[in-house]
Amino acid sequence: MDLYLKEKTALVTGASKGIGRAIVKELASEGVKVFATGRDQGLLSSLHREIVALGHPGPIVFALDLLEPDAPAKIASAALSALGHIDILINNAGQSQPVAIAGPEEPWIKSMGLDFERPRLLTQQLLPHFITRKQGTILNITSTYELRALNVSAVAKAALAMWSKQLAGELGKYGIRVNCLQPGLIDTDNIRSYFPGDERQKYAESEIPLKDFGDPQDMANMAVFLVSPRAKYVTGTVSVVDGGASRSAF
Repeated sequence: MDLYLKEKTALVTGASKGIGRAIVKELASEGVKVFATGRDQGLLSSLHREIVALGHPGPIVFALDLLEPDAPAKIASAALSALGHIDILINNAGQSQPVAIAGPEEPWIKSMGLDFERPRLLTQQLLPHFITRKQGTILNITSTYELRALNVSAVAKAALAMWSKQLAGELGKYGIRVNCLQPGLIDTDNIRSYFPGDERQKYAESEIPLKDFGDPQDMANMAVFLVSPRAKYVTGTVSVVDGGASRSAF
């Protein structure tokens, strides 16, 4: 199926590994010129080499920690300078952050910043550009936020989802779409440490109807569809890729 993405441009955060890396590769395979940003220059460089070796357009890579001062402004400026214009923004950067019931403030401040404030600020840097062009697609990667234990990232991503829905309501008149993509348990470095040894298979057999964790490519497939013109009438949604594991916490 042609997704009509050839010659489009995209900015992807958290692009060096895991879900973000898979999304960049899938976008490139569709002919998208990607500005890929993350913290690890070595991983970003290897991503560029992998994509070029596959015969696809090499992404522009930009190493910067999203939590650095003025990072959203620096990333937006660099991406616009490199690409000329931006059609697609994918806010993917994030990290699980379990916390104690009554613990220190630092994890809350850092994780709320990474998982909510920085995506919001980066998006706001680009909104005038999208509004002027009367087009643009924003996809925010959330998380499984209906948990039974405290996790700052889950709280922040829940806020991200609600903000995204409100933003979709405001921006539709400008031809701008805003959606969220919620992963279940995807086989990434961020998740593996929580399921050592045979714990992964035990959990999957018990809790996931499809009986295994997902792959980053599963997320990439849905992400690329959602930002494509094929999904032109889809906005304000939270799509879920979790093997059927979703259920209420209570």
